[in-house]
Amino acid sequence: MSLVKKIKDKKVNFEFNKEYINVVTSKIANNDALFIINSFKEMHPADAADIIEHLNQNDRESLIKLNNFKIDPQVFIELNESVQSEIIKYLSSDSIVTILKNLESDDAISILENVEEKDKNIILSSLPPKDRFALLESLSYPEDTAARIMQREFTAIPSNWSVGQTIDYLRDNKDLPQEFLEIFIVDEEFKPIGTVPSSKVLTTSRDTTMLSIMSESQLLIPVDMDKEEVGNLFENYNLNSACVVDKNNKLVGMITNDDVLTVLKEEAEEDALRLAGVGDEAITDGVIVKTKRRFNWLLLNLFTAFLATWVISLFGATIEQMVVLAFLMPIVASMGGNAGMQTLAVTIRTLATNDLTKNNFSKNIIKEFNIGILNGIIFAAISALIVQIWFDDMQLSIIISISMILTMIVAGLFGILVPITLKNLNIDPAIASSVFVTTITDVIGFVSFLGVAAYFL
Repeated sequence: MSLVKKIKDKKVNFEFNKEYINVVTSKIANNDALFIINSFKEMHPADAADIIEHLNQNDRESLIKLNNFKIDPQVFIELNESVQSEIIKYLSSDSIVTILKNLESDDAISILENVEEKDKNIILSSLPPKDRFALLESLSYPEDTAARIMQREFTAIPSNWSVGQTIDYLRDNKDLPQEFLEIFIVDEEFKPIGTVPSSKVLTTSRDTTMLSIMSESQLLIPVDMDKEEVGNLFENYNLNSACVVDKNNKLVGMITNDDVLTVLKEEAEEDALRLAGVGDEAITDGVIVKTKRRFNWLLLNLFTAFLATWVISLFGATIEQMVVLAFLMPIVASMGGNAGMQTLAVTIRTLATNDLTKNNFSKNIIKEFNIGILNGIIFAAISALIVQIWFDDMQLSIIISISMILTMIVAGLFGILVPITLKNLNIDPAIASSVFVTTITDVIGFVSFLGVAAYFL
């Protein structure tokens, strides 16, 4: 069965096998630029980007340096950031300028972010003054703000225009975005006051005023709003697009749902990677780069592991009295760690979506406490039964039961308290929470298990 279909005259491939990648690699080695150019023209930009990403670094460099090969701007923006940064090093300033001129402003910004400062100034100076000013203004805002993901290409008309005037304007103006779903209505000061779906313009008589058919209910996004918050707004209100305004509430840009989709995807990937302690890691990164990114996290885990070992050493005499305790310690620690990570994952998600607030914080604490008790009782009973069958020791069964309940309660509570505390300290909870939760549950698990054992012995 073929995995190829046509979309807008471009072949869309859902898979590329190794053999095809090898063909492309051989054509690059033989300097067969014509084959590469023709092949890429037939492909969807996303698929061409996939092929480039599958090439090794040397082949990517050779590809860019092929005679008459010029990377399509639409292909370039489909590449992941690490590959973009790599390819930029092989491109001349003129080539980068050409790419930027053929992209919407939000895509141009995302590329400029990966360009070194000295090269960035050269590129910006080669752009038309209007484009240069717009890009410089966007770059002046922090990286994670709405200004960095907005596009400055939008459709705005005065409120006193008729539908007929609007249609004539849309037909004659060549500087409008290629695609837009909504038309923004602005007042005399260029402040947005409403929106009109483009479909409504086409189905309304020419003499009708735009003011009479516009929707006044409109959400305005400040340029300095965090892009993650922008994503939440789009999700909550099911928006297709939204105005971006400056400090004077004047319209300066537009954010569309495809921009937001990219943001949400990036944030989800970022949180997942940070939770695992690998940071912003891409599959195309080299061994040295990946090792550096993982080193600090592993080093921190090493120190916390020694902390847990030190706690165990405090109960050396207890373990000597009942050696079997050493066999059972990993069970308690493992259950506590997994329970804590479950709560942590849920908490990180609720923080990212702004679902966890001051109003429901206490309720969620109580809920996690009750979950810890319930899970503790269930797994305490299971563990006690297994231990009793295995070792035929009622005292040992009681010890593991009590410690299991205590550990599960603590794990649930710290799974929510740690990320909340870090957030209040302006520390990204996705980065540091897991190591703290793991350490706390390990230590508490060992203390509860060995402490209860010491009490009984």
